[in-house]
Amino acid sequence: MNDESLQDRYAPETTCFGCGPANAKGLRIKSRVDGDAVVLEWVPEPHHEAFPGFVSGGIIGVLFDCHCNWAAAYHLMQRSGAAAPPFTVTADYAVTLRRPTPSGGPLRLRAQVVESTGDRAVVEATLEADGMVRASCRGTFVAVKPGHPAYARWQGHSEGARD
Repeated sequence: MNDESLQDRYAPETTCFGCGPANAKGLRIKSRVDGDAVVLEWVPEPHHEAFPGFVSGGIIGVLFDCHCNWAAAYHLMQRSGAAAPPFTVTADYAVTLRRPTPSGGPLRLRAQVVESTGDRAVVEATLEADGMVRASCRGTFVAVKPGHPAYARWQGHSEGARD
C-alpha cells in the first residue's frame, strides 16, 4: 500500500469539507491505494456523532462521497495513463446504513471500481468498524471538462471554483 494519500499527492490545496487537506475544519480523509482498491482509515471525534457513541449518518455519507470519488478519479487516471487524476464529481450515490457505526475507534472504508466507461466510473464501497460492515455505498462519478464549476477544484479556489 502507498503511504502517501491521493489527496496529499494530487490535491494538497483543496478545501473540500470531506477530503481537503487545506480545510482545517473538514474531515481531511486520506485515501490510499491498496492493490485494486482504495482504502481509508479514519477516526471520528465526538462532534461527528449523531448521539453519544455513534457516528452521524451524514458524516458517513460524506466519507463515502469523497472516498469513492477519489477511487473513481484514480481509476480513470490509471486507465488513461495520465499523470494526474481528472476532476471528478458525484453523479449519484446511495448509502445503505446496515447497523449503527460506533465512534470509539477507527472506521475502515474500502472502495473498488466495478464498472467504467469513457469519462465515468461506478464504485462500490464498504465501511467497517469493530470488524463488522456497518454501511455500504454504490455511486457513479464523472470526469468534468473546462467550464464546469468543479473543474480545477483540486487546486483550491482557482478559476473561481469551490468544493
